[in-house]
Amino acid sequence: MHLILNFSSKIVENAVKALSGFPGVGQRSALRMVMFLLKRPKEEVEQMAYALQQLKTELKICKECFNVSDAEVCDICRSPNRNHQLLCVVEDMQDVMAIENTAQFNGLYHVLGGIISPVEGIGPDALKITELIKRIENGDFKEIIIALNATIDGDTTTFYLARKFSQYPELIVSTISKGISVGSELEYTDEITLGRSFLSRIPYQI
Repeated sequence: MHLILNFSSKIVENAVKALSGFPGVGQRSALRMVMFLLKRPKEEVEQMAYALQQLKTELKICKECFNVSDAEVCDICRSPNRNHQLLCVVEDMQDVMAIENTAQFNGLYHVLGGIISPVEGIGPDALKITELIKRIENGDFKEIIIALNATIDGDTTTFYLARKFSQYPELIVSTISKGISVGSELEYTDEITLGRSFLSRIPYQI
């Protein structure tokens, strides 16, 4: 049943509506957040509001890997300490964060921006696959690691990419090992398990 709250202030009501738009946040949770913010210093709330505004006004997408970035090219792509012959293909920025937290990968990334999902009407053209192929053709990559979620759509996307990569016989194509349970998502996998899955990655065969 949809919860109806009666507000004595339109300002509070608007704030609750805004916060309840977040995934998993209902009106009661949003109201608790608003009450918390009301008790915080004005400067702290203004700083929080500015941080959120920056997400839409100043945040950029790296023109190399398509991860979120503060500059035109992200720190990972620009770093001379990364292995520029090793490329890891992931679904989104959360997967990059999860993998970086393992400290077991020192190559570059390519963020697809999603996975192929016929049910949701998402085809290959909706993803950064064309850009990925261009990076491979223009780069000096020796190995591509496909690190997508262990789901039906993830496996479908992995198979599609492997077919694309087959035109480059000198390229090693691998996937993270099956320490990741079927149906699970990378961002919710603990660092040790995810790190080991990279260390014990296996060649992908069509």
